[in-house]
Amino acid sequence: MATLPPLYLITDRRQVPGGDLLGALDAALAAGVRLVQLREKDLDARALHDLARRVKVLADRHGAGLLVNGRADIALDLGIGVHLPGATPPVAAVRALLGPRALIGVSTHRLDEVRRAADGGASFVTFGPVFDTPSKRALGAPVGTALLARAVAAAGPVPVFALGGVRRARLAELRGTGCHGVALISEVLAAPDPGPVAADLLAALSTGF
Repeated sequence: MATLPPLYLITDRRQVPGGDLLGALDAALAAGVRLVQLREKDLDARALHDLARRVKVLADRHGAGLLVNGRADIALDLGIGVHLPGATPPVAAVRALLGPRALIGVSTHRLDEVRRAADGGASFVTFGPVFDTPSKRALGAPVGTALLARAVAAAGPVPVFALGGVRRARLAELRGTGCHGVALISEVLAAPDPGPVAADLLAALSTGF
Protein backbone atom coordinates (compact mmCIF):
# COMPACT_ATOMS: atom_id res chain seq x y z
CA MET A 1 0.00 0.00 0.00
CA ALA A 2 2.19 2.78 -1.31
CA THR A 3 -0.30 5.59 -0.72
CA LEU A 4 -2.39 5.56 2.42
CA PRO A 5 -6.13 6.23 2.07
CA PRO A 6 -7.61 9.24 3.89
CA LEU A 7 -9.91 7.26 6.19
CA TYR A 8 -8.48 5.06 8.95
CA LEU A 9 -11.27 3.03 10.53
CA ILE A 10 -10.64 1.81 14.08
CA THR A 11 -12.76 -0.95 15.53
CA ASP A 12 -14.71 -1.23 18.76
CA ARG A 13 -17.21 -4.05 18.54
CA ARG A 14 -19.05 -2.69 21.60
CA GLN A 15 -20.17 0.30 19.55
CA VAL A 16 -21.63 -1.77 16.71
CA PRO A 17 -25.42 -2.05 16.88
CA GLY A 18 -26.17 -5.70 17.47
CA GLY A 19 -22.48 -6.49 17.98
CA ASP A 20 -21.85 -7.79 14.45
CA LEU A 21 -18.39 -6.32 13.93
CA LEU A 22 -17.58 -8.45 10.89
CA GLY A 23 -20.82 -7.44 9.19
CA ALA A 24 -20.22 -3.76 9.92
CA LEU A 25 -16.65 -3.98 8.64
CA ASP A 26 -17.74 -5.79 5.51
CA ALA A 27 -20.23 -3.01 4.76
CA ALA A 28 -17.63 -0.29 5.38
CA LEU A 29 -15.03 -2.08 3.25
CA ALA A 30 -17.54 -2.58 0.45
CA ALA A 31 -18.18 1.18 0.58
CA GLY A 32 -14.50 1.91 -0.01
CA VAL A 33 -12.72 1.88 3.37
CA ARG A 34 -9.19 0.68 2.72
CA LEU A 35 -7.41 0.95 6.08
CA VAL A 36 -8.56 -0.70 9.32
CA GLN A 37 -7.11 -1.01 12.81
CA LEU A 38 -8.38 -3.92 14.88
CA ARG A 39 -8.52 -2.43 18.36
CA GLU A 40 -10.26 -4.79 20.75
CA LYS A 41 -8.15 -4.33 23.85
CA ASP A 42 -10.31 -6.46 26.14
CA LEU A 43 -9.67 -9.67 24.18
CA ASP A 44 -6.97 -12.11 25.22
CA ALA A 45 -4.24 -13.04 22.75
CA ARG A 46 -5.98 -16.15 21.41
CA ALA A 47 -9.33 -14.43 20.85
CA LEU A 48 -7.67 -11.40 19.28
CA HIS A 49 -5.62 -13.60 16.96
CA ASP A 50 -8.74 -15.46 15.86
CA LEU A 51 -10.66 -12.25 15.25
CA ALA A 52 -7.70 -10.71 13.39
CA ARG A 53 -7.55 -13.75 11.14
CA ARG A 54 -11.23 -13.38 10.26
CA VAL A 55 -10.96 -9.64 9.70
CA LYS A 56 -7.94 -10.24 7.47
CA VAL A 57 -10.09 -12.38 5.19
CA LEU A 58 -12.45 -9.42 4.75
CA ALA A 59 -9.63 -6.91 4.32
CA ASP A 60 -7.88 -9.08 1.73
CA ARG A 61 -11.11 -9.52 -0.18
CA HIS A 62 -11.47 -5.75 -0.49
CA GLY A 63 -7.78 -4.95 -0.97
CA ALA A 64 -7.58 -3.10 2.33
CA GLY A 65 -4.71 -2.71 4.78
CA LEU A 66 -5.19 -4.18 8.26
CA LEU A 67 -3.33 -3.35 11.47
CA VAL A 68 -3.75 -4.86 14.92
CA ASN A 69 -3.43 -2.69 17.98
CA GLY A 70 -0.35 -3.26 20.10
CA ARG A 71 0.42 -6.87 19.15
CA ALA A 72 3.48 -7.11 16.94
CA ASP A 73 3.49 -10.88 17.47
CA ILE A 74 0.05 -11.26 15.92
CA ALA A 75 0.99 -8.87 13.13
CA LEU A 76 4.07 -10.95 12.35
CA ASP A 77 2.17 -14.24 12.42
CA LEU A 78 -0.63 -13.04 10.13
CA GLY A 79 1.42 -10.78 7.88
CA ILE A 80 -0.50 -7.63 8.77
CA GLY A 81 0.48 -4.26 10.20
CA VAL A 82 0.56 -3.08 13.79
CA HIS A 83 -0.58 0.11 15.49
CA LEU A 84 1.55 1.06 18.48
CA PRO A 85 0.05 2.87 21.48
CA GLY A 86 2.21 5.36 23.32
CA ALA A 87 3.92 3.11 25.88
CA THR A 88 5.31 0.42 23.60
CA PRO A 89 8.69 -0.76 22.27
CA PRO A 90 10.46 1.79 20.04
CA VAL A 91 9.19 1.94 16.49
CA ALA A 92 12.63 1.02 15.16
CA ALA A 93 12.59 -2.27 17.09
CA VAL A 94 9.16 -3.18 15.74
CA ARG A 95 10.25 -2.17 12.25
CA ALA A 96 13.23 -4.51 12.53
CA LEU A 97 10.88 -7.34 13.52
CA LEU A 98 8.20 -6.79 10.87
CA GLY A 99 10.36 -5.63 8.00
CA PRO A 100 10.71 -2.51 5.86
CA ARG A 101 7.37 -2.85 4.06
CA ALA A 102 5.16 -3.41 7.11
CA LEU A 103 2.53 -0.83 8.00
CA ILE A 104 3.31 0.60 11.42
CA GLY A 105 1.05 3.26 12.86
CA VAL A 106 1.77 5.11 16.10
CA SER A 107 -0.57 6.95 18.46
CA THR A 108 0.75 10.40 19.38
CA HIS A 109 -0.56 13.22 21.54
CA ARG A 110 2.44 15.60 21.74
CA LEU A 111 4.85 17.04 19.22
CA ASP A 112 7.84 15.22 20.69
CA GLU A 113 5.98 11.93 20.26
CA VAL A 114 5.30 12.79 16.62
CA ARG A 115 8.96 13.52 15.96
CA ARG A 116 10.09 10.36 17.74
CA ALA A 117 7.67 8.17 15.79
CA ALA A 118 8.64 9.75 12.47
CA ASP A 119 12.36 9.42 13.19
CA GLY A 120 11.87 5.81 14.26
CA GLY A 121 10.35 4.71 10.98
CA ALA A 122 6.59 4.90 11.50
CA SER A 123 4.46 4.54 8.37
CA PHE A 124 2.04 7.12 9.78
CA VAL A 125 0.83 8.58 13.06
CA THR A 126 -2.49 9.45 14.58
CA PHE A 127 -2.58 12.72 16.52
CA GLY A 128 -5.17 13.87 18.99
CA PRO A 129 -7.64 14.06 20.46
CA VAL A 130 -8.30 16.95 18.10
CA PHE A 131 -11.87 17.48 19.28
CA ASP A 132 -13.61 16.57 22.52
CA THR A 133 -14.70 12.95 22.76
CA PRO A 134 -15.67 10.91 25.84
CA SER A 135 -13.33 8.04 24.95
CA LYS A 136 -10.26 10.33 24.97
CA ARG A 137 -10.97 12.61 27.95
CA ALA A 138 -8.47 10.70 30.09
CA LEU A 139 -5.76 12.07 27.78
CA GLY A 140 -6.61 15.64 28.70
CA ALA A 141 -8.08 18.56 26.81
CA PRO A 142 -8.43 18.39 23.01
CA VAL A 143 -5.29 19.48 21.19
CA GLY A 144 -7.23 21.50 18.60
CA THR A 145 -6.53 22.14 14.94
CA ALA A 146 -3.66 24.60 15.43
CA LEU A 147 -1.56 22.00 17.24
CA LEU A 148 -2.61 19.41 14.65
CA ALA A 149 -1.08 21.63 11.97
CA ARG A 150 2.14 21.83 13.99
CA ALA A 151 2.14 18.04 14.32
CA VAL A 152 1.88 17.72 10.56
CA ALA A 153 4.92 19.97 10.18
CA ALA A 154 6.81 18.00 12.85
CA ALA A 155 6.09 14.71 11.10
CA GLY A 156 7.72 15.78 7.85
CA PRO A 157 6.84 13.28 5.11
CA VAL A 158 5.09 10.90 7.54
CA PRO A 159 1.29 11.08 7.13
CA VAL A 160 -0.73 12.35 10.09
CA PHE A 161 -4.32 11.26 10.76
CA ALA A 162 -6.52 13.49 12.91
CA LEU A 163 -8.06 11.47 15.73
CA GLY A 164 -10.61 12.18 18.43
CA GLY A 165 -14.14 13.46 18.04
CA VAL A 166 -13.86 13.50 14.25
CA ARG A 167 -17.23 13.49 12.51
CA ARG A 168 -18.49 14.29 9.04
CA ALA A 169 -19.82 17.65 10.25
CA ARG A 170 -16.38 18.69 11.53
CA LEU A 171 -14.25 17.82 8.51
CA ALA A 172 -14.25 21.41 7.30
CA GLU A 173 -12.50 22.45 10.53
CA LEU A 174 -9.53 20.28 9.54
CA ARG A 175 -9.06 22.09 6.24
CA GLY A 176 -5.73 23.83 6.12
CA THR A 177 -4.06 21.69 8.79
CA GLY A 178 -2.30 19.55 6.21
CA CYS A 179 -3.37 16.31 7.85
CA HIS A 180 -3.44 13.29 5.56
CA GLY A 181 -6.85 12.14 6.71
CA VAL A 182 -8.94 11.12 9.70
CA ALA A 183 -9.08 8.19 12.09
CA LEU A 184 -12.37 7.36 13.75
CA ILE A 185 -14.63 4.70 15.23
CA SER A 186 -18.17 5.64 16.10
CA GLU A 187 -19.08 7.80 13.12
CA VAL A 188 -19.02 4.66 10.97
CA LEU A 189 -19.30 1.64 13.24
CA ALA A 190 -22.03 2.99 15.51
CA ALA A 191 -24.20 3.82 12.51
CA PRO A 192 -27.19 1.56 11.80
CA ASP A 193 -25.89 1.20 8.24
CA PRO A 194 -22.10 1.78 8.11
CA GLY A 195 -21.80 1.56 4.32
CA PRO A 196 -23.47 4.83 3.30
CA VAL A 197 -21.83 6.70 6.17
CA ALA A 198 -18.39 5.48 5.13
CA ALA A 199 -19.09 6.31 1.49
CA ASP A 200 -20.16 9.85 2.42
CA LEU A 201 -17.04 10.38 4.51
CA LEU A 202 -14.81 9.13 1.73
CA ALA A 203 -16.51 11.41 -0.79
CA ALA A 204 -15.96 14.41 1.47
CA LEU A 205 -12.34 13.46 2.14
CA SER A 206 -11.65 13.07 -1.58
CA THR A 207 -12.45 16.74 -2.12
CA GLY A 208 -9.95 17.93 0.48
CA PHE A 209 -12.53 17.85 3.29
